[in-house]
Amino acid sequence: MQWMVLVGMVTGMRSMTALAVLCWFAWRGLLPETGWASWSATAVAAILFGLCALGEYAADLSSRAPMRTTALPVTVRLLFGAVAGALAARALTEPAAGGVFFGVIGVLIGAYGGVRVRLWLARKVGRDWPVGVAESATALGLALLSAAALHSDASFAAWMRARM
Repeated sequence: MQWMVLVGMVTGMRSMTALAVLCWFAWRGLLPETGWASWSATAVAAILFGLCALGEYAADLSSRAPMRTTALPVTVRLLFGAVAGALAARALTEPAAGGVFFGVIGVLIGAYGGVRVRLWLARKVGRDWPVGVAESATALGLALLSAAALHSDASFAAWMRARM
């Protein structure tokens, strides 16, 4: 559950990062994505979401970037967070509905909490740009941490199933 929430939090901070990292892990064979989730284990998905994440990092630093908590951006984040949560659940052979639920909860925490922290830090630092870069780096680091933990948990679960 905690990894699904963390994946959602990352999506709340940067909408494409969690999906990009999950797709790269799945494509490299580090996350078992089968059935409906097998699309995420393709090179096309990994490259596409990776490029989208890089574009989002650049766009986020623009002063014209929309606030993430307005209607359209938060709706997109909720959608992507639901997909990322479902992929995380699938990797653990858990029900996708739980992944969707926890992913969406994480998105709300990441979007609304993340924007509050960013605004507070930007006031303290005096500039938004370095805080935005730090937030992107934090989102990427948390996405890598959650994907690595999902890999570890999925490997352990597969090992346990083989022993039973």
